[in-house]
Formats: sequence, C-alpha cells, structure tokens
Amino acid sequence: MPHEILTVAECTEADRFAAAHGIPTLTLMENAGRAVADAVEARWPLGHVAVLCGPGNNGGDGFVAARHLAGRGWTVRLALLGSREALQGDAAAMAKMWGGGIGHLSRDALRDATVVVDALFGAGLSRPLDGIAKDVALAVNASGLPVVAVDVPSGLQGDTGKPLGDVCVKAGVTVTFFRKKPAHVLMPGRALCGGIVVADIGIPEAALDCPRIFENGPSLWKLPWPDPMGHKYARGHCVVVSGPAHATGAARLAARGALRAGAGLVSVASPPDAVAINAASLTAIMVKPFAGGADIANLLKDRRLNAVVAGPGCGVGEQTRELVAAILESEAAAVLDADALTSFADDPNALYRVLRANCVLTPHAGEFERVFPGVLGRASSRIEAVREAAAAAGCTVLLKGPDTAIAAPDGRVAICTDAPPWLATAGSGDVLAGIAGSLLAQGMSAFDAAACGAWLHGEAANCFGIGLISEDLPEMLPRVLQDLHGRA
Repeated sequence: MPHEILTVAECTEADRFAAAHGIPTLTLMENAGRAVADAVEARWPLGHVAVLCGPGNNGGDGFVAARHLAGRGWTVRLALLGSREALQGDAAAMAKMWGGGIGHLSRDALRDATVVVDALFGAGLSRPLDGIAKDVALAVNASGLPVVAVDVPSGLQGDTGKPLGDVCVKAGVTVTFFRKKPAHVLMPGRALCGGIVVADIGIPEAALDCPRIFENGPSLWKLPWPDPMGHKYARGHCVVVSGPAHATGAARLAARGALRAGAGLVSVASPPDAVAINAASLTAIMVKPFAGGADIANLLKDRRLNAVVAGPGCGVGEQTRELVAAILESEAAAVLDADALTSFADDPNALYRVLRANCVLTPHAGEFERVFPGVLGRASSRIEAVREAAAAAGCTVLLKGPDTAIAAPDGRVAICTDAPPWLATAGSGDVLAGIAGSLLAQGMSAFDAAACGAWLHGEAANCFGIGLISEDLPEMLPRVLQDLHGRA
C-alpha cells in the first residue's frame, strides 16, 4: 500500500495534474463514485441506501455512487443539501446523469435505510456543520446505521484530523482517492473515519511531487538484517543509562528492548548504589558502573559504544543535565526520553544548543510541552507541531500518543497507525526508547530508527493483545521481526 500522505492542497494539485495530462475531471468523479458504490456492495447485502449529497464535488461523487448502486439493484433515496439548480461544474453534470428523484436533505432521508452514504462535505470543509446539515449529521450518528463516508466524514477537516465544530459524522468506512490525507491517520479523525479504502481513480503516480508526510511502515525504512558473515560487534553496542537504586526498572526495560531489537551488545551504565540490583537482574546485558558525567564521557571514548539511551528513571535535575551534556559531547547517537527532557524544562534552549542530527527525542505530550512550550497549542495539527519541534531542536522528534508523529529536521513526518490502546501502560515508552537506541546502534539514521522503532513497538503490542504490560513488549519482538524478515 502506498505510504505517502497528501494534504488537501496537494490532493487538489494531483487532480489538476491529472486533468492537465489528459484525464478529464468527470472521469475522476465517475471513478470515485463507482469506488464508493463498490465499497457499499462489498460490505452489505442488497438493501436500502440513503445517499446524502452536498452542493460541491463531494456531492457529485454521491450522485455517481447513487447511480451505480441503483443499477445494481439497491433501493436508493438521494437527498441534496441545497437545490439542484445551484449545482455547478462536474457535480451538476453528474446530477443530470442521475435518473432518480432528488429529495431535500432532512432526517426523513434516513427512513428505511440500511446503509448511509455520507457525501455531504469533503476534506476541504472550512467551517463547522450548521443548520440542516448539522441536524442530519446528528441523526446519522444516532441512527446506528452503517455509514460510508466519501473522502472524509462530513465535519472533519482534512489536514488536522479534528472536527471543525461539535458535530462530525462517525463513519464505519471511508473511501478516499489516490492517497490518504492527514485526517485519515491523525486522531480523532482516524477513529471517525473507520476502515479506510484508498481507491485508484486514475490519477497518475507522477502527480506525486516530493511528498513530506508518510504513514509509518516497512515501506518507509529498511531494517539492517544481520550479515551471515557478521558478528556481534558489527551489530552495534547500545548503552542505557540507569537511575539510582530505587529507579532502575525503566533502564532495564529499555535495555531489554534494545537487546531484543538486535543490537549486538547492550550495557546498562549504573550509578554505584544501583550496580548490585542491576547486576542481579541482568544476564546477557552488561553493567558498567559510573559516578557522574565525567565517567559517562570517559566510557563513551570507546567508540564501539555507539548509541546511548538516557532519561528513563534518571531523575530530574542538574545531575541529569550534566549526563546529557556529557553524552552529547561524544560521537555516540542518542535517544533522550523522560527525565532527560524534563530536566531542561527551565531552559529548553540549553538542550537545543547541544543536540545534533543523530539524536532522537521521544517525549509524550507533557514532556513535549516542557521542552517545546506552546508549540502543541498553536500548531494546527500534531504534524505541524512535531515538524516545528524537529526544526527547532535540529534532530528527530518522536511525539508519542495514539497517533505517534515522528519528524526529521528536514520536514519529513511519519505518522504511526498501528499502535493499539493497550500500549498505554507504564514502562512502554522506556521499551520504545531502547528499541530506537538499538536501531541507532545498528546504523540506522535517526529518523529511520525512530520510525522503525515505533512501528516495531506497536506491532509487538498487537502481537500480545489485551492485558499487555511493558515487560511483554521485548518478548514479542522476535515474532514481529521474524514476520518482517519473511516479508523482506
């Protein structure tokens, strides 16, 4: 499946490109409406379909879908927002080709329906639903009927994934065209869309012009599989910095994730009071004592130790800031999480000044606000927020959540859609940090390591299922990796 995601403006340009290269816009609309009809027919038995059409091209798609469904034996009730005479362009042409009656949009359009096609408004909607459109959207949601949305559910903004007001149609299936839009992958839009069908309507692949947003998945990055002639030292050495004796679990979770994700060697750098507990709890993972930033700097003079994970359980304060500074003075790639970020809440610029391109920051929303204050609030979407953060930090930023967003400083963004809700459990972020650190140690770029790590993390949670705790995640990685290797 194509992994590029196009903004509303980019999709409009793709339509224009197709038209300029000999594909009439009426043909695109015909193909789009047919795809909607196909989606209905593939999922539900022959019955009564209510097709709700808006005054623009989304409504034009609805007229086409209605014509095809009627031709296949469905009983179709078509309801239009506005008058037929007010329709323009392709929508007017498709209305003329529709041979059935056209009713006024009202709640009555749902009477006797077994399926609803929502073709009221598409992704370019710029204002909240109101009037009869809002009333009917409320009725659709209350009806419990299955809904197929055209492009996006009515009321959803295509670039932000957010409803424009307090009402948005909730679809069971959304049929979109050529490529997904941000609303199909960002929450809550992804949930409001239901299952998503991306239909080929004839837009040539050449219409893609340097996309910058992607749905995260194996087609986006290449995992460095072990070389048959290789050895453990060629697989990198990831160091995870532990907190004090009472807070060592987070580092061990990260270290286990790093080892399972394929790093050849993993060590836990442990403060003196935590050496015994870490040593007693680890086997394949080594323990390396340290007593402060100077010791970490000395440890990392060995360039074979080529990636570091810092933050989980380290504690918030000056000591952690010193550790981060020492790590970033080395040449090792770094993942900074949790306390390594919060320790800079009073002076985020001090962190920005020492970061470099081979770093990955992995904040949740609260930590993100501490090191990028105000960005989430003023950004139109998580895509724009994480993109602004990566540009400010000069490194890859991974903003965790149900729609984890990963941005590189050059503006590329990957959105994760594979993470199940049971991944929201204590310690899961520590495992993610370890996986990303492992991939950095194995030679992946910061952006690819973050994207690949987040995908592996989500798939591991899917493999285990409901009841997951963070300790389960590393143990699911072999199954995920084996499956991925089989596909490769």
